[in-house]
Amino acid sequence: MLIVFGILIILSSVILGLIVLVQNPKGGGLSGSLGGFSNQLMGVKQTTDVLEKGTWVFAAVVAILCVMSPVFIPSASGTSSKNDELIKNAPATAPTTNQTNTVPMTAPAAADTTKKP
Repeated sequence: MLIVFGILIILSSVILGLIVLVQNPKGGGLSGSLGGFSNQLMGVKQTTDVLEKGTWVFAAVVAILCVMSPVFIPSASGTSSKNDELIKNAPATAPTTNQTNTVPMTAPAAADTTKKP
């Protein structure tokens, strides 16, 4: 199911990109390149309205598909992960070591009690 969502997201994104590239910010985009055919059929104003609505529709489709796709990611509830196995097999107590302190303990130097003249 994730593959289907991936394909739909890519396809919608490509179509959205094409719709955005066809538009001209000054209103001349697709209507100017198609010549008189678009003027006779839909009119210049309606062509830009259709492109703007298409932009919003495909942006919403991409957003909805991206939000809904994680729902279909399979969970690992039936199988145990490697971390779960390590936790189960770990010893109950911490390992003890029989090492002694390697730094020798020295007694403090005795105070010099002799008086020097």
